[in-house]
Amino acid sequence: MQLPNDRKYASTHEWVQVEGDIVLVGITDFAQDQLGDLVFVGDFTTQVHLAEGAVAGIVESVKAASDIYAPIAGTVVEYNQSLDDAPEQLNEAPFSTWIFKLKPDNVADIENLLTAEQYQVEND
Repeated sequence: MQLPNDRKYASTHEWVQVEGDIVLVGITDFAQDQLGDLVFVGDFTTQVHLAEGAVAGIVESVKAASDIYAPIAGTVVEYNQSLDDAPEQLNEAPFSTWIFKLKPDNVADIENLLTAEQYQVEND
């Protein structure tokens, strides 16, 4: 499993990448592989505050539905609407396709997430 080192990872299979004062959140290659062909991404609400670990939305595949969690506390500021028509982007390019953007309560909370190496060890 190849994991980018420019982001942090949650044990619930989300990745977080800092972009200024916002963080991008997506799912890992491991997660999309376990889910299979994604057919729906949704139930994300913008301008809502989420506690760390709260359900942010869902992804559905031909196999199952899975919750997507907020890896850190913050406010959802944007949802990637291109996923409405093309959820398969998450299968094709999971590390370059973000699902939602979060304005963190405390950006330092990202340091509590897993490094690429730690995430890989946890999922091998």
